Amino acid sequence: MEMDIDSACKPKDEEEKAKGKPIAAILVGAPGSGKSTFCENVMRGSSRPWVRVCQDTINNGKSGTKPQCLKSAAASLKEGKSVFIDRCNLDKEQRVDFVNLGAPEVEVHAVVLDLPAKLSISRIVKRTGHEGNLQGGKAAAVVNRMLQNKELPKLSEGFSRTTFCRNETDVDAAVKTYTAVGPLDTLPHGCFGQKDPNAKTQLGIMRFLKRPHETNARDSVPSQLTEEKGPCGKTQETVSSSSGMASQKIKVSEDMAPGSISHDESDIPTLAFPSISTADFQFDLEKASDVIVGKVEEFMDKLGNARLVLVDLTERSKILSLVRAKAAEKKIDSKRFFTFIGDICQLYTKGGLCCNVIANAANWRLKPGGGGVNAAIFNAGGPALEAATKEQARSLLPGNALVVPLPSTSPLYSKEGVTHVIHVLGPNMNPRRPNCLDNDYVKGCKVLEDAYSSLFKGFLSIANTQVKVPRSSGSILSGPSKLEDEISGTKTKTWAPCLQALYNIAMQPEKHNKQVLEASDDVVVLNDIYPKAKQHLLVLARIKGLDTLADTRKEHLPLLMTMHEVGLRWVDKFVGEDASLVFRLGYHSVPSMRQLHLHVISQDFDSKNLKHKKHWNSFTTAFFRDSVDVMEEINNHGKATIQDEKRLMSMELRCHRCRSAHPNIPRLKSHISSCQAPFPADLQKKGRLVPEQNKLWL
Repeated sequence: MEMDIDSACKPKDEEEKAKGKPIAAILVGAPGSGKSTFCENVMRGSSRPWVRVCQDTINNGKSGTKPQCLKSAAASLKEGKSVFIDRCNLDKEQRVDFVNLGAPEVEVHAVVLDLPAKLSISRIVKRTGHEGNLQGGKAAAVVNRMLQNKELPKLSEGFSRTTFCRNETDVDAAVKTYTAVGPLDTLPHGCFGQKDPNAKTQLGIMRFLKRPHETNARDSVPSQLTEEKGPCGKTQETVSSSSGMASQKIKVSEDMAPGSISHDESDIPTLAFPSISTADFQFDLEKASDVIVGKVEEFMDKLGNARLVLVDLTERSKILSLVRAKAAEKKIDSKRFFTFIGDICQLYTKGGLCCNVIANAANWRLKPGGGGVNAAIFNAGGPALEAATKEQARSLLPGNALVVPLPSTSPLYSKEGVTHVIHVLGPNMNPRRPNCLDNDYVKGCKVLEDAYSSLFKGFLSIANTQVKVPRSSGSILSGPSKLEDEISGTKTKTWAPCLQALYNIAMQPEKHNKQVLEASDDVVVLNDIYPKAKQHLLVLARIKGLDTLADTRKEHLPLLMTMHEVGLRWVDKFVGEDASLVFRLGYHSVPSMRQLHLHVISQDFDSKNLKHKKHWNSFTTAFFRDSVDVMEEINNHGKATIQDEKRLMSMELRCHRCRSAHPNIPRLKSHISSCQAPFPADLQKKGRLVPEQNKLWL
């Protein structure tokens, strides 16, 4: 047998360099899109060592968690094997931790099975014995819901290669490509089979956006989708048959497992609290559970959409079982109050539960130490929490609570999304601790009731102005990065629940089909609820975290162009109905509602809703940024100019055509109803007015 001398003499390190890098291939697709079949087909014919990491089977053949998938994938990559991440991964938030598995020695690919929703649903209806128990006719609504917020991957997320499959022919081609990749081979980098940017929302989703009278019988969904809280407070998808049959619970393991989080939950004000006084202070559990449930019931009507979560470390917790049973007896809404098993300091990173406020069972000195929850929270909050607490108070009386805003330098803030800690002190029944009540439960129950009342009141004061948490780019939490603004001294915008309406419509337009005029993967169009002119539309961006004009960057330019194009199409429609109309398309420098939205507004300003100086100046001064100017600025400078709100809103009232001044809104409206002066010269350039220059900005 002859030896290849060149091979024998080749240095070992060069041999290693010659090997193809391990690949972490993240599959992206709805249930029923064929992800598992894709893996099996590649692995059956490939000479490269592949490992399939599937969340439905990661736990010894049963459904597991995202952290388990990450651990398994990392171990396989370390051994030089390539891995398929077989999860839905339908948004950037779900993918980011898997993308971070990439390194100089590991390539990260995305394989997107973006097949028609009808095909995925038809497969689910037919299949049986599915690993994740997502099967049968009742699963259709679950799939449609998951597709509502899908966010297709981009190379900028950290992928070296993305492959888009829009039909079964594309899938077959992708299978052949990955099957042919041997141990020493690599694949070209870049984006392959890119989804058509002009494609609309799939038919399987669009039927949810039809007006009731437009829905055909064959389009109707045979089930209703609701949510219930399962064990430990985890949300479960429940599809209830419209025929009156018993509900069937279908587990969507990816979205509901610890370590993951749905889009909706991240913006719900949530208080996580331990049972007060039942640990080291030795308060009777039966009596404590009565107080907890009684106080929760009392505050339930005041919560709005906010949530209360009772937390304990162990599933054997007696206080949790007592509270669950008593809350069920009183029929307390399990969506707004539930129990959860986990570390209160790691509810997001270890449990997937977003809580912007946590309660601490404090000592009277408000000091770290002692053990239990108090020691854990002070330790997790770091020096920043201790310093912030000292600024508020040095001691606390039993039955009282202290709200402490958490500095952004605290790990609880940056990693867990906690904006406030509420210290609360309950009654003590332990003779070895200060202020022991010597088993006086009449007084003890009163003090405990006061403690929970103070705690819940403190939380409601926070929930009434929901805080949008800055997220650093390295944070495990997703969402808009505001840390740069904070460092530069810019105040981070806060959004009260009442200002979230546009955001809610953009994220889930199917729930607002009476308002929605048009919906696609990129935008939602609706009438302004308080129009300031004969025609006044809003074009909403459908990207989570793009709240205001200040959030836009160069990577958002294609989306802004799409929004502008959609606005122009509606202008064409309106002008076809009334040729006298002239429009401007633009953004408010500082919007009053969350979620980036483009105003498409006719320049007659004939509306009963135009009542105040601020209304007028927000559309006729430099505060209103024309869409064409915004796109040009972002293209040239990477961001848009934000004009001074206070100065511009206080300017005198001037006609938007002849620029004459007027003392009040009634006099101004009387004037503009008959003013025929030409528009200012600056507005007649670059397509700022349409249809005078009805051309898409290029």
